[in-house]
Amino acid sequence: NTKSSQACSYSHWSFTISPADLPTPQAIEPQAIVQQAPAPSRMQMPQGNPLLLSHTLQELLARDTVQVELIPEKKGLFLKHVEYEVSSQRFKSSVYRRYNDFVVFQEMLLHKFPYRMVPALPPKRMLGADREFIEARRRALKRFVNLVARHPLFSEDVVLKLFLSFSGSDVQNKLKESAQCVGDEFLNCKLATRAKDFLPADIQAQFAISRELIRNIYNSFHKLRDRAERIASRAIDNAADLLIFGKELSAIGSDTTPLPSWAALNSSTWGSLKQALKGLSVEFALLADKAAQQGKQEENDVVEKLNLFLDLLQSYKDLCERHEKGVLHKHQRALHKYSLMKRQMMSATAQNREPESVEQLESRIVEQENAIQTMELRNYFSLYCLHQETQLIHVYLPLTSHILRAFVNSQIQGHKEMSKVWNDLRPKLSCLFAGPHSTLTPPCSPPEDGLCPH
Repeated sequence: NTKSSQACSYSHWSFTISPADLPTPQAIEPQAIVQQAPAPSRMQMPQGNPLLLSHTLQELLARDTVQVELIPEKKGLFLKHVEYEVSSQRFKSSVYRRYNDFVVFQEMLLHKFPYRMVPALPPKRMLGADREFIEARRRALKRFVNLVARHPLFSEDVVLKLFLSFSGSDVQNKLKESAQCVGDEFLNCKLATRAKDFLPADIQAQFAISRELIRNIYNSFHKLRDRAERIASRAIDNAADLLIFGKELSAIGSDTTPLPSWAALNSSTWGSLKQALKGLSVEFALLADKAAQQGKQEENDVVEKLNLFLDLLQSYKDLCERHEKGVLHKHQRALHKYSLMKRQMMSATAQNREPESVEQLESRIVEQENAIQTMELRNYFSLYCLHQETQLIHVYLPLTSHILRAFVNSQIQGHKEMSKVWNDLRPKLSCLFAGPHSTLTPPCSPPEDGLCPH
């Protein structure tokens, strides 16, 4: 890790991945926990408080850009399964992955880093999933892997490198085998048992405030994303309407129905009108193309970036739930169990039970005390990690300006290009208005009823 000078203990871990669920913490002393962690590749502790981060958004975005493209495999008449070509700019690699490979990849991240923001995966394909669903899932997988590849801790871990560069036939087993005999981040972080020393005294209050703030930001950005989707969708619908409008004008211009005798005096008018209308379809096709381009650009540069930020915020919300339902819940259960054991011990002493039975209870109480101590250390380490992940959320906040700039630029460029086509179209409308003796006159300004006196 070349970022050893940066703050945060992101720079002094050495991990591999465990294929099985993490074991329940053993009854061991905190010092023993530190000694168990592999030491060879650990780096020196950074100066200052390792809790504080010094990353910028540009640094995170520059870590890697990963592309995920569809490679459908057809068997018979129906689409049986989908493969993805995953290309990493950083590793200069291109590998093929199935959806289940992403699932194992995410599971390994959660096993190794249960106290970090591991993004969620899109749902597995349901029966009868259409191409729209498959494309939406491709976009979601791309967002997932880019968030992982840009995370300060995940980006330096072997599991990411394997996923993005291993070209063997069984990447899932490779991911699992790479982590044998090594536990999660708590067991491998040099600062894990000292996390409490770096936390502010009011960490619980800060956690509650931060969680509420992130929840509010998520709700607001969710509404922004929905509006942006509607705006992009309207541009694409507008493109379809303009194209059909132009085709109908062309259909009128191509009409070959003979002119009735009673309209013979106006034959030149009808002929000129048809010729002019047929020519206008080209401009309307161009307008439709410009509108479609604007809609697609806003989908890619605005909606997708909003979705990326929402995925990040959702991973933070998930992390908060894991903290409460995981570490805190286990800690509370351990305390409850310890309380029951103490009562049993008092009861056994009062009833003068056999010494052997009392000794067994004492031994179990000591084990439970060690388990409680480990749970307490994990609780503080979880808060330590939450503090850092909260900082990462704030590092990503300037992404808002990128999104708004992309939206404004798209609107300006789209309206500018369409305005030029409309202006080029306007002079051609003069051909639609023929005066007496086939003399063409420009269109007049319609009165209030919208009808021209000509």
